[in-house]
Amino acid sequence: MAAESSEGEDDAGKLTGGNQLLLVDDDLREMGKKAAWSVSSYKPGNGVSSLRDNNFETYWQSDGAQPHLVNIQFQKKLVVLYVDFKLDESYTPSKISIRAGDGFHNLKEIKTVELVKPTGWVYISLSGTDPRETFVNTFMLQIAVLSNHLNGRDTHVRQIKVYGPRPNPFPHQPFQFTSREFITYSSVR
Repeated sequence: MAAESSEGEDDAGKLTGGNQLLLVDDDLREMGKKAAWSVSSYKPGNGVSSLRDNNFETYWQSDGAQPHLVNIQFQKKLVVLYVDFKLDESYTPSKISIRAGDGFHNLKEIKTVELVKPTGWVYISLSGTDPRETFVNTFMLQIAVLSNHLNGRDTHVRQIKVYGPRPNPFPHQPFQFTSREFITYSSVR
């Protein structure tokens, strides 16, 4: 991902900034369409569908006590959130926990992230520094907003994307080519 970014991670593991443009490597695919989404609470007109509508003017707004939860269940992974401190101020998450498991009964926290006045896409790798290193093998992800900026009660998250590896187009091939040119010439016809 080569692009100008104001996003960074400081020594305390806090993410700062955000990207106005969503930049994702070609070998990743957005998997959110293949998931069942739910939230712990929402204000009328600001439900889970607002997280997936590709419109930055809409947002999910929680309604109740923290933590605020976004549940993502997969049938068969990099999480990217769009948040905007400039527009949402105290509604902007400041601490997020990512939990994974087979279902609600065995979710375990796999990542905690602190956000410092984020504006734009915030990338949360569920593995190491490179999201292709090791993906989390899970059927369910839960995003828990543990706290907001300025001690806000409810939260605004404008968009969420979930990325996982692209399947190998030739599953029995010993090499996994990534360029279209190599894939084109990788089999005998």
